[in-house]
Amino acid sequence: MSITLHIPDSVTASLRIPEAEMVARLKVELAVALYGQTILSFGKAGELAGIGRQQLAALLEQRGMARHYGLEELEEDSAYARGE
Repeated sequence: MSITLHIPDSVTASLRIPEAEMVARLKVELAVALYGQTILSFGKAGELAGIGRQQLAALLEQRGMARHYGLEELEEDSAYARGE
């Protein structure tokens, strides 16, 4: 399933983000917010944001957000280590 999110022009016009960066930045912000609420795993947050694991870890650290680590993250890390 793919989701298209429509943001009103009045909102996008108020964002203090250059138009060329808007979609990418909003994906990162959504990914970080969902990860912070434990709605999305670390690996899936990186996938949504379109950034690598190290970049996401650095971003979370920069924002003072702790990385939570549960069974799903362990399984993702194990699959990543196996090259899957």
